[in-house]
Amino acid sequence: GRHSMLPRHVQRLGRDWITHWNGSQILALNSPVSSCMRWAGHYPPWASFPLPISADFSANWRFPQFFGPWRQFQNSNWHLDNYTQSCCFHLPNPSMKSEGEEPLTKKRKLSGQDDTSAPEQQTDLSNQKEVSCLSVTQNEEKHGSKKGTIKRHWEYFCQQSKTMKTTKIKGSDQSSTGSEATFDFTVMSYNILSQNLLEDNSHLYRHCRQRLLFWTYRFPNILQEIKELDADVLCLQEVQEDHYRTEIKSSLESLGYHCEYKMRTGRKPDGCAICFKTSKFSLISSNPVEFFRHDIPLLDRDNVGLVLLLQPRFHCKASAAICIANTHLLYNPRRGDIKLTQLAMLLAEIASVAPQKDGSFCPIIICGDFNSVPGSPLYRFIKEGKLNYEGLAIGKVSGQEQFPRGQRILSIPIWPKKLGISQNCVYEIKQQQKEENAGEKLETAKPDNTQEIVIASEKSSSKLRHHFKLSSVYSHYFPETGIPEVTTCHSRSAVTVDYIFYSAANDDTADQPGAEDSFCGGLKLLGRLALVTEKDLWTVNGLPNENNSSDHLPLLAEFRLIER
Repeated sequence: GRHSMLPRHVQRLGRDWITHWNGSQILALNSPVSSCMRWAGHYPPWASFPLPISADFSANWRFPQFFGPWRQFQNSNWHLDNYTQSCCFHLPNPSMKSEGEEPLTKKRKLSGQDDTSAPEQQTDLSNQKEVSCLSVTQNEEKHGSKKGTIKRHWEYFCQQSKTMKTTKIKGSDQSSTGSEATFDFTVMSYNILSQNLLEDNSHLYRHCRQRLLFWTYRFPNILQEIKELDADVLCLQEVQEDHYRTEIKSSLESLGYHCEYKMRTGRKPDGCAICFKTSKFSLISSNPVEFFRHDIPLLDRDNVGLVLLLQPRFHCKASAAICIANTHLLYNPRRGDIKLTQLAMLLAEIASVAPQKDGSFCPIIICGDFNSVPGSPLYRFIKEGKLNYEGLAIGKVSGQEQFPRGQRILSIPIWPKKLGISQNCVYEIKQQQKEENAGEKLETAKPDNTQEIVIASEKSSSKLRHHFKLSSVYSHYFPETGIPEVTTCHSRSAVTVDYIFYSAANDDTADQPGAEDSFCGGLKLLGRLALVTEKDLWTVNGLPNENNSSDHLPLLAEFRLIER
């Protein structure tokens, strides 16, 4: 027929091929671009794509230029299978929607790269050294096997914690040594990568073998990781609702966890879960937070949060409680206004749940994927408790991009008054009640003074505040080298976006100065599971890989509850 010179199995690949006989003798496809396989030669040298070809192989494909003359090609006993190890594949879903409802083309422009470029480097981190990534071939040569593992170790900040950790028998009850009021527990934050989001964003996982991306392969790995780390509290993000209902919840309950879950409010079927061991805690209250508000145009995204108040099971003050919060903020780097508003809503809910009878806050732990890098304005606001956002561009709030495209300046105030949350990140009704109780003696104040107070309040409305004294479990850089720690790694980038924040006790070495001392005791950080560098992750072909089945690493910390 029309392509009689081609081998028959090549003819079957498409109907509209056109052969161009030019100087380089390239056989090209003359058909539109779609989800397809491309040659590895179109990608940076560090990338290796030992993947099977996708079933919907289509256009925008060329034979590499290293092919010799056509007759030599005809006689080369060429088979498609010989070249599938040089290509990548896309999962069948052609939509490739990004998490922030951005079209893929906008996503590519957002990163300032096309599909052929190397993963985006996060240069917001100062003095970052460029890290070269190892291909799968190099990795297998070094490790002798594709079954490489990421080496992570415990870092201890307390000698007693180290002793207890090494002598602890997994599954044993709380140690009775020392004071009865001593209560140690571990908390994990883990974005487990929703299968639905994986398939919608398959361009992020070109470096992975196809079989490693199936949920039937991934879930046993994730569950095994949870078993081995054996945390007392799990804060999970991107938990797909159908998987949670059919297998995740029952699997965790069999391990002794009680599970609370909040699904996103839109079309994407994932959400956040907090699971705790019933042998260590009992549930006081569960408080879901929806960031979508149909009457506020700014809040048109379906992200959610979850806040639990837990009662430790040990002999101490009957009123002792710990507040655990979990969230997954909007991804879109250009919408810092939405990110800050979502964060303020979460903090307002925590401020509503965490107060004790004496007016102080109970110890607080906030986990999640904040889609913001260390040192960004959003990150500093969490740690420092204040942020003056006057003149701040919305694209710079999260620090996700070196050259942010969102240059519109944040409005003052960021969110409308009808949201019912003040610039102090508390519900305004409760703030008004508190001010009324504290201001009874000022009822006879002069009207001029009241007007001055209102004007001063309007002038300072670009300043956000919260009343929690929060520290980060991780330091985000390796002290010996200054190389950044990494919590997520895929074909586009490797960076820190996951955190565990906690209200530090006064004697904790990570205590942050300048915050309001309004806590009932606090938490002392005893240890943490160390993170790794981008280079470390690429020695096992990034994330996900054979043993780590999410594109995020689990964060794990051990705390001691300190009573006042």
